[in-house]
Amino acid sequence: MLLDTPSLYFRAFYGVPDSITAPDGMPVNAVRGLIDMIATLVRDHSPTGLAACMDADWRPAFRVAAIPSYKAHRVATGNEEEVPDALVPQIPVIEEFLDAVGIARLAAEGYEADDVIGTLTHREAGAVDIVTGDRDLFQLVDDARPCRVLYTVRGIRNLQTVDEAFVTQKYGIPGRTYADFATLRGDPSDGLPGVPGIGEKSAAALVSRFGSLEKLLGALDEGVQEGFPSGTRAKLTAARAYLDVAPAVVRVAHDAPMPAADLACPAEPRDAERLVALADRYGLDGPVNRLLSALSSRTAA
Repeated sequence: MLLDTPSLYFRAFYGVPDSITAPDGMPVNAVRGLIDMIATLVRDHSPTGLAACMDADWRPAFRVAAIPSYKAHRVATGNEEEVPDALVPQIPVIEEFLDAVGIARLAAEGYEADDVIGTLTHREAGAVDIVTGDRDLFQLVDDARPCRVLYTVRGIRNLQTVDEAFVTQKYGIPGRTYADFATLRGDPSDGLPGVPGIGEKSAAALVSRFGSLEKLLGALDEGVQEGFPSGTRAKLTAARAYLDVAPAVVRVAHDAPMPAADLACPAEPRDAERLVALADRYGLDGPVNRLLSALSSRTAA
C-alpha cells in the first residue's frame, strides 16, 4: 500500500476540526487525522507492505522547464508551495511520528510524491494499492498486476476503488490511457493548459479512436484525416509544441532515484520511547494506540 501522504494530510487538515490541539495549543488536526487514516487503512485492508510517499520537490524543475505554468498559481514565495499557516508546523511532526512508528517514509530529490509512487509501483512485482485524492495517479491502474487506486473523494472509510473498468466507465477511454487523456484535456488545478478547444469529451473520443497519444500524433503528422472530428486537426496542430513536452509533465516518473527500502508493516514501533514522548507532547495517545493496535492485529493475522 502506497500512501500519497501530502494528499492525505491536506485532506486531514481540512477534514478534522482545528480545535484539535496539543497541550501547548499547537494545532495537530492534520497529524491526528493522518494517524487515524493510516490506522483505518491498515485495519480494513491488511497491507503486506506500507510506504508513506512524500514530496521532496512539489514543483520539480524538469516539469516547470517544460511547462512554466505548472502549479504556478500555487506558488507562495520563491518556489515554496502555498500551505495554510496552521498546517506548516504539523508536517515535520507527521514525519517524526511516521519515523518513530517505523512506517517507511520515502522521497526522491527533485521529484514529487506521485513520482515516488510511480517508481515503487514499477519496481513492485505484486499487487499494489495506491491511496490518494489525486486523479493524476489513475494513470497507474493496471488490472494485470493488479494495481488500483483507492480514491479518497468520499472519505477514508468509503474509498472508491479505481481500476481499468472504472476509468473506462468514468471517462470513456481505455483503462490504461488516463495520462494521454489528461494531456489533451489539461488540468487547471495543476496549471496544465491542455489543447485549447479540446474538452473532456473530445479528448476521450480521440484517445479511444487512436488508442494512445503517440498514435494520435503519428496520424496527425502523417496527414491522416480519418478519425479527427471537424476542426480537431487544426487545434492539435496549433498545440503541437505543447503536445511535444506535456507527456513528460503529466506522466509520473518510473525511475525516480531512490535506494531500495524495507516496506514491511512494522509489528512494533521502531522507536517506542520516542513515540511515547511524541504522543504525550502532542496529546495524541488515542490515535497512536489505534494505529499500533491496527498494525499489531495485521501482523498477528
